[in-house]
Amino acid sequence: MKKQRRYTGSVHHDKTGSDLFESLHDDIVISVLCKLSSTASSPSDLISVLLTCKRLNKLGVHPLVLSKSCSKTVAIRAKTWCHEAHRFLKLCVNAGNSEAYYTLGMIRFYCLQNRASGASLLAKAAIRSHAPALYSLALIQFNGSGGMKNDKDLRAGVALCVRAASLGHIDALRELGHCFQDGYGVRKNIHEGRRLLVQANARELASVLRDNPLLSPSLATQIGNNDHQRPVLANSASDFDFGLFSDYGFSLTGGEMHPVNKFMVEWFGFGSREDGTPGLGLRMCSYNECGRPETRKNEFRRCSGCGKVNYCSRGCQAHDWRAHHKMECAPMEEWMGHAINDVEEEGNMNGEDVVMEDRTMEIEES
Repeated sequence: MKKQRRYTGSVHHDKTGSDLFESLHDDIVISVLCKLSSTASSPSDLISVLLTCKRLNKLGVHPLVLSKSCSKTVAIRAKTWCHEAHRFLKLCVNAGNSEAYYTLGMIRFYCLQNRASGASLLAKAAIRSHAPALYSLALIQFNGSGGMKNDKDLRAGVALCVRAASLGHIDALRELGHCFQDGYGVRKNIHEGRRLLVQANARELASVLRDNPLLSPSLATQIGNNDHQRPVLANSASDFDFGLFSDYGFSLTGGEMHPVNKFMVEWFGFGSREDGTPGLGLRMCSYNECGRPETRKNEFRRCSGCGKVNYCSRGCQAHDWRAHHKMECAPMEEWMGHAINDVEEEGNMNGEDVVMEDRTMEIEES
């Protein structure tokens, strides 16, 4: 009898497939990995590919691949911070990746408290026209972060804001508008300041609508009919009805937190690490999506209305006001309390004019 031969087609197919991959030139594989690293939604998208085989593991850390990595590819989580994560960021920095310069610079400056190294990395990112790095350096100059109060350089902060705003950074544009309005680091020009604030509000609105097209049909209703959707500066003399002319802009959400801010919020916010504290007597920025801590006591400016919250920048103040502080600020609570008392006491008073006069005097005296 003739012996039956085993069917070896599957083995032949695997060998052929392996040969096809090995026959690809390195440049082609690197090109594919560059595309992946520049569009990944998380570091795991790239890491899972690197673990596939030795060749991908080797080519995946090629300088060209690492230089193309986007912010989400280098988005390290605070709870997974370790020597390997630090080493990965340093590899990206050595490859000339601007996002890695910014990410590692912020982590070293604020979290690891290595001010000189962090500021140097932020400066390298800023030289490469990285808008968030330029804005972060501007805040460091405005606040004198990492130094004493006398180390503030307002003119340098304004110059950095101008550069960041020219690259489309909305918070930098808003900060610049307030600088002109208040004469902070630049000659006071209220008209120019208002123009920049309106421009910042318009750009922010356009950005939100671009990222969330479904908001467009209901936008007019939200802005025109709902008072809770229209933030107005408590001390502003503006009578405009639209958020476009407000110092704080529209009450629309949709902007995504930068991975660096997520890292710092986790690092300082949850106390999961022994070294994850800003320091004795130091405060965090009250905007819960910022994550910046003070580097010395009383570095951040307090809310002029209630004095209970503090912010590292005007941008964070605007975001937090729209998020919830407009409903928590003490003066607003005070006025609401007076309004309720007026209604309760209306039946016991001789006239409404007397009540309003007495109440006004009481507020002025306090």
